[in-house]
Amino acid sequence: MNIRIGNGYDIHKLVTGRPLILGGIEIPHSLGLLGHSDADVLTHAIMDALLGALGMGDIGHYFPPSDPKWKGANSMRLMEQVAEMIVSQGWKIGNIDSTVIAERPKLKPHLKSMRDSLAQTLKVDIDRISIKATTNEELGPVGREEGICAYAVVLLVKD
Repeated sequence: MNIRIGNGYDIHKLVTGRPLILGGIEIPHSLGLLGHSDADVLTHAIMDALLGALGMGDIGHYFPPSDPKWKGANSMRLMEQVAEMIVSQGWKIGNIDSTVIAERPKLKPHLKSMRDSLAQTLKVDIDRISIKATTNEELGPVGREEGICAYAVVLLVKD
């Protein structure tokens, strides 16, 4: 088969004293995401989708939170490693479609920068990356602004 599809999901709790990083971009906000690494939920969801497309598990397998060497890790550097794994097996990214769910801050002004950051890290044209932002209409933990989550779907094609 010459194509593979993968999906990914991630959620992290919002806390004070941490930067809010999404798609490798620091977004001005009074709260940030809590995690062992920089807690970039968008990048984590995309990495899980990439790995899942090839049946390679999830990011916890490669970058376990129990390993101190990943503490505070930049998720974009981790994604570079995942992208290298994909390419080494003869695959390339066809496209990525993702959604970030957050009540605040409004993400629309940051979507282009996030797409640029991801495209540069993954070495793909920006038109292969879609990021949508929505709220949870004040429902559930994301709606109560306790956290932010992201979903991603990727299409991989064989070189």
